[in-house]
Amino acid sequence: MEDGAGKGLECQKIMDGKANDNVNDSDKAIIPSCCLKARASNTELEAKCHATVVSGWFSEPESCSGKASKRVYFNNPMWPGEAHSMKVEKILYKDKSEYQEILVFESSTYGKVLVLDGIVQLTEKDECVYQEMITHLPLCSIQSPKTVLVVGGGDGGVLREISRHNTVERIDICEIDKMVIDVSKKFFPELAIGFEDPRVQLHIGDAVEFLRNVPEGKYDAIIVDSSDPVGPAQELVEKPFFETIARALRPGGVLCNMAESMWLHTHLIQDMISICRETFKGSVHYAWANVPTYPSGVIGFVICSTEGPPVDFMHPINPIEKVEGAFKYRRELKFYNSEIHTAAFALPSFVKREVMLLRDSPTPAQQICVS
Repeated sequence: MEDGAGKGLECQKIMDGKANDNVNDSDKAIIPSCCLKARASNTELEAKCHATVVSGWFSEPESCSGKASKRVYFNNPMWPGEAHSMKVEKILYKDKSEYQEILVFESSTYGKVLVLDGIVQLTEKDECVYQEMITHLPLCSIQSPKTVLVVGGGDGGVLREISRHNTVERIDICEIDKMVIDVSKKFFPELAIGFEDPRVQLHIGDAVEFLRNVPEGKYDAIIVDSSDPVGPAQELVEKPFFETIARALRPGGVLCNMAESMWLHTHLIQDMISICRETFKGSVHYAWANVPTYPSGVIGFVICSTEGPPVDFMHPINPIEKVEGAFKYRRELKFYNSEIHTAAFALPSFVKREVMLLRDSPTPAQQICVS
């Protein structure tokens, strides 16, 4: 992945589904395999198997005779060649909304699991990592946030975490799929409790359209809790979308956006960092955390600020430990703290090599020396 920038541009075209037919054999060799998504899925077969098997994941169901049936593996094209086993104890819910298939099952190890279109979104056991990090990385990096927008996040977990910040006066959330909200309220009340905060204003609809109509500079922070960048969610990682976000943020406002795994998608991370550096005139960083049930066990975040008052993301100016009542609001924080915050920006050497735009990023230790 030494030519990361060039690969990123080709990756975007493939993921848009606009270039597949015109790619010759010599070009195929340089296209990341995770982006050849359209050739790896069988929608009808996946739909039949979701009761026990989801794309990219497998379980070993019991036959009527009590003997284990044959193991079945499905490759999700975002993570070619990988399968993570999770034993399904009981299917709790399965239906199809206007936008996606929704599955909830009870696992033997991680509690209840929410799956959208065959991709695990959260489990009861480790949801705390993602929800807490994507929320507090941005909100603890600015002084007294007051207005926050959540894009996606229909399970309510990000709302629950924003609610810990007592300076916040308004929380807008734009979720396209109301069924996700309804399912979460029924099966994941410990996350959906976020919707009960009176500061929350729910908007059901397309986030792209919603942001086009938002007044300039309305928000102190925007958190994009979106699906993986395939299909309809692809436009949520493209430059026009980031430009509407930058416009909606005040000077010195911050964005935190889910940004895939550094073990699997450095070419996508390169794309996102490149677009964000062109769009946001403040600072742009990449942070990460461990989530056991996500592919490779890691998830990343791109975190940016607009031009204005400088934002030092690595050293929280608004530490969660000093926000009155925040640490134990509704339930005690399980993962995030100020030490984890700073450590999240420390990048492995291979990431700095493969994501060229991160090579010059200061480490937390270097910033401490400067300050």
